[in-house]
Amino acid sequence: MARNIPLFIAFRLLFNARFYYPVFAVIQLDYGLTMSQFALLNAIWAVSIVLLEVPSGALADRIGRKRMVVLASVLMVLEMAVIAFIPFGNATLVFWAWVINRILSGAAEAAASGADEALAYDSIPVDEQKAKWPGVLSRLMRFSSMAFIVAMLVGSAVYDPNLANKALGWIGSEITVEKATVIRFPIYLTLMTAIGALVVSALMKEPPKDSGHDESCSMWQDIFAVGKLILKSPFVYALILAALVHDSVVRIFLTTASEYYRLIDIPVVWFGVIGAAFAGLGIFTPKMAEWLVKNQSIRFNYLLVSLATILGLFGISLAIPHWGVAMVVFFGISYGFLNFFGSHYLNAEVDSKRRATVLSFRGLALNLGFGAVSLIYGGILRCLRSEGFEETGQNNEVFRQSLSWLPWLFLIMLAGFLIYYFRRVHRAVPEEHVKPGSV
Repeated sequence: MARNIPLFIAFRLLFNARFYYPVFAVIQLDYGLTMSQFALLNAIWAVSIVLLEVPSGALADRIGRKRMVVLASVLMVLEMAVIAFIPFGNATLVFWAWVINRILSGAAEAAASGADEALAYDSIPVDEQKAKWPGVLSRLMRFSSMAFIVAMLVGSAVYDPNLANKALGWIGSEITVEKATVIRFPIYLTLMTAIGALVVSALMKEPPKDSGHDESCSMWQDIFAVGKLILKSPFVYALILAALVHDSVVRIFLTTASEYYRLIDIPVVWFGVIGAAFAGLGIFTPKMAEWLVKNQSIRFNYLLVSLATILGLFGISLAIPHWGVAMVVFFGISYGFLNFFGSHYLNAEVDSKRRATVLSFRGLALNLGFGAVSLIYGGILRCLRSEGFEETGQNNEVFRQSLSWLPWLFLIMLAGFLIYYFRRVHRAVPEEHVKPGSV
C-alpha cells in the first residue's frame, strides 16, 4: 500500500493542475460566451456535482475507491476532448459544448472527491494515520504548488499569440498562429494531463478493509445513515459548514480571477506569472498549517482563514490598477489553510468504513454552496447590466461593480455560521483540538 501515497499525490497534481486555469474566465469569453453564461456554467458544474457527489462516495465505500478514481480520470479525458475539438462559429453549439464539458467535469470531480483521499488515508497503517496524514497533506500541497506554477506559466504563455509566434520565430519556423488557434493550446495540454491521470489511477491498489456494510441495506440507505450521523455530530457538521462558508465566495473570485486581472490592467502574458505566484504560496502555507494544527486551537486556525478571506474580498472590491494584484496573497493563504484544516480535522473524526461517503458529503456541501452563490452572483450581474453598466471590453463595468458585493455576501454567511457555532458547537469541540493559551 505504500506506493498509493505517491500515486495519490501524482493523481492530484495531474487532475487539478490544469493549464487553462490562468485564463479560465477569459478563455470562455473568447470562445464566444457572455459573463452571464459563464456564471450559469459554474452553476451547472456545481449542480452536476451535487447530484453525483454523495452517490459516488457511497459507491467508493462499497465497490472500491480505486474504481471511482479511474472513472474520474476517464471522465476528465472526455470533458477536455469535448471543448478541444468543437468548431468555432456557431455560438449555440459552442455554448452546449461547454455545458457538456461542465457536466462531465462535475461528474469527474464527484467521482474523485472523497475516493482518492479515502484511498490514500486508508493506505496508512491505522495506528499511524492521525500522525502521518498532516505530513502527507504538506507534501501534497507543496508539490501541487509546484505543478500549479508550471501550469500557470505555461498555460498563459501559450495563450498569447504574440509570444507563441516569437517562440516559433526563435526556432526558425515560418509558421504563425492566430488567436483562434492559441485559444485551444491550454485545452490540448490539459487533455494530455488527463491521460496521465488515467495512467496513474490505473497503477493504484485498493486498500484491504472491513467494509462494515450490511448487504441487506441499499446504497441509498447507507447514504441516509451517514447523512443522519453527520447531522447528529455537531463538530463534524460544523467543519463541513465552515468549509462551505469560506470556500463558496472565495471560489467565485478564483474562477473569475483572469477577468479581474484584465480589469486592473494586467497584460494577459502576466496572468500565468500571477497564477504561479499564487500557487507558490502553497510551498510555504502547508508547513505553517502543519504547525498550527499541532500548536493552536481549531477556533484560532479558522479565525485566521476568515480574516484573510475578508481582507482579500474587500481588497479586490477596490479594483486598484496594477497594485490590486497584491490582494491575491490573502486568497492564497485562506484557501491553503482552509483545505489543510478541513482535511486534517475531518479525517481524524470519521472511521474508515464511511470515510469516502463523509468526504463526499463535504464535497456536496461545498458545491451546493458554490452553486448557490454562483446563482446569486449571476443575479447580481444581470441586475447591474439592467442598470446600464457595460460588460464588454477591458473596462468591464458590470464585473467591476459586482466585486463590491462579494465581501458583504461573505460576511452575511459568516455571521450565520457563527450564530450556529456558538449556539450548538463550541462546547462539542474535541479536547484534543483545544490547546492551552489559544482562542
